[in-house]
Amino acid sequence: MRITVFGAAGNVGRRVVAEASSRGHRVTAVTRRPPGTGGATVVDTPDFPPDWRPIALACARQLDVCRADTGADWTYLSPPALLEPGRRTGGYRTGTDELLVDAAGDSAISMEDFAVAPLDEAERPRHRRTRFTVGY
Repeated sequence: MRITVFGAAGNVGRRVVAEASSRGHRVTAVTRRPPGTGGATVVDTPDFPPDWRPIALACARQLDVCRADTGADWTYLSPPALLEPGRRTGGYRTGTDELLVDAAGDSAISMEDFAVAPLDEAERPRHRRTRFTVGY
């Protein structure tokens, strides 16, 4: 399968590229410098880390572009609130437009497990032309 990974030079992007390559997919890696601006989402909350704001706003614009395209078969994966390097377990829960939280109210996944999710989706599509999210 041919897969394009946007943000391929970042912490998550390089893990997605590695996961896709390990599964035998042909990967096109896309990198860019994000400008900044978007809709009312988690990025607009007062405690959202200011250093992450430009990339979060750029991602929101990417989603808008996907939603506006009437011909492409796209899927958009949004991260949980906490996305850090960690262990690859291969296990996660999926959601749609709402932030996934566990019983303690935490929203998290390792970058390694986050990288598994888009490949699982590409190989077994369940969220065509929509956004989804993952978390523990």
